Amino acid sequence: MFVIYLVLRWFEHRQVYQPDHALETNGSELGRPFEDVCFQTADAVRLNGWFFPADTRSPRKHFVYLLCHGNAGNISHRLDHVAALLETGAAVFIFDYRGYGRSEGRPDEEGTYLDAQAAYQWLRQKGFAAANIIALGESLGGGIASELALREALGGLILQSTYTSVTDLGRELFPWLSAFWPGTIKYDTRGKLPRVRVPVLVIHSRGDRLIGFHHAEKNFAAANEPKIFWEVGGEHNRFLEGERTRYIEGLNNFLAQIESTSSAVPEKTPQAGR
Repeated sequence: MFVIYLVLRWFEHRQVYQPDHALETNGSELGRPFEDVCFQTADAVRLNGWFFPADTRSPRKHFVYLLCHGNAGNISHRLDHVAALLETGAAVFIFDYRGYGRSEGRPDEEGTYLDAQAAYQWLRQKGFAAANIIALGESLGGGIASELALREALGGLILQSTYTSVTDLGRELFPWLSAFWPGTIKYDTRGKLPRVRVPVLVIHSRGDRLIGFHHAEKNFAAANEPKIFWEVGGEHNRFLEGERTRYIEGLNNFLAQIESTSSAVPEKTPQAGR
């Protein structure tokens, strides 16, 4: 029985975390200033990330997206996503969880929560006000970003192509397994949302064949006001193909909502990247 338990734990971990250690490119491919940074978590794990400052002329340069990416690959596979976010006039900080890319360690649920907190603290030390940090959780990152919204002060939370919980998603993807293996990795996004007290944007596609549209509907129902539901097209990992304008429009609407609140003001001018 112990061997079966170990095999099931290995299978679960392999399905949730699919890191790639090799970076395909670096942030310079976008042809704009960026910083390749290393920082440390509360449990002394060294992480890697890329910070892309906003255009110095942008009226939104004091905003920054803290991008918590999906379960596969690493930061080098998401430059197109970063470029789309930069079009809204805000800065972007994307980082790799432990065990991904050049980040040390091995991923696990609590560890990824600590990783997001460390990235958040890096932004605070950079000069960003808490009210101007927008946590964006893509797919797996949604469960991480929603936990960050409970642990740290934020200006907003974006859940993109995200599940209600890994447990719920596991039941749908592996019904034969969930009957006798409840799983140990939870990432209970929907369970956290009633306690989140910042504006929430839920983005999802009906064409997502990995994480069904009903996950987004349930997450949106659980979230507090103010909140926006924004439907896009495309498959799970192809939300920008033919939908880039629509995607950016949703982000701009969300930022405009945050801008309408008095809390979204510069604390000090964030330091520019080199």
